[in-house]
Amino acid sequence: MTQSQNGPCAKRIYTVSSLLRDMRGILTCPPASSRSERSVNSSFSERIMLAVTGVNDCRYCSYGHAKRALECGVTQEEIELLLGGDFGRVPPAEAPAILFAQHYAESGGNPDPDAIRTLEETYGKRTAEDILFRIRMITLGNLTGNTFDALLGRVRGRPAGDSSLWGELAVFVLLVLGMPVVGLGLVFKRLAAALGMRSAADWA
Repeated sequence: MTQSQNGPCAKRIYTVSSLLRDMRGILTCPPASSRSERSVNSSFSERIMLAVTGVNDCRYCSYGHAKRALECGVTQEEIELLLGGDFGRVPPAEAPAILFAQHYAESGGNPDPDAIRTLEETYGKRTAEDILFRIRMITLGNLTGNTFDALLGRVRGRPAGDSSLWGELAVFVLLVLGMPVVGLGLVFKRLAAALGMRSAADWA
């Protein structure tokens, strides 16, 4: 994972290795929709998405998930606070997950193992997996959007500081080739779980 510009406020963008890591992470984390019960409701999910997006600063995801959060009952004020890293209005039961989501994003997708253990102790392993799945999905969206913006900036004569044209193009080739595989893998796991063939975690 690299930066789209120099300086402390640089946006994270994908490298081939970080994209492969995140795709694998999504496939090895059972999606919530494969379970008989949803442990993370829509508004909780959107708060997680906004907390991660606030760190990664993807303009596409900021707009899309702010709109979705409003539809789920999250107020405009809370949306703005979440995107700004202020979690003072977050429901207390959701605060540990939101803080973990922020930590995950700030660590570049390499959270402290103790933080993962704390998440599992707080919510249970099954719900922690649901939370982590959402974090990984929004990270994929955020960094894809940021990488696209880095490529646009390069075309306009403002290239990313630590990136290259070939690296950015390689990421998009991998996205085109890899996303159908990721999508099919998730569908297969959901079908397998629904049919009771094996537990979703066993497919990881």
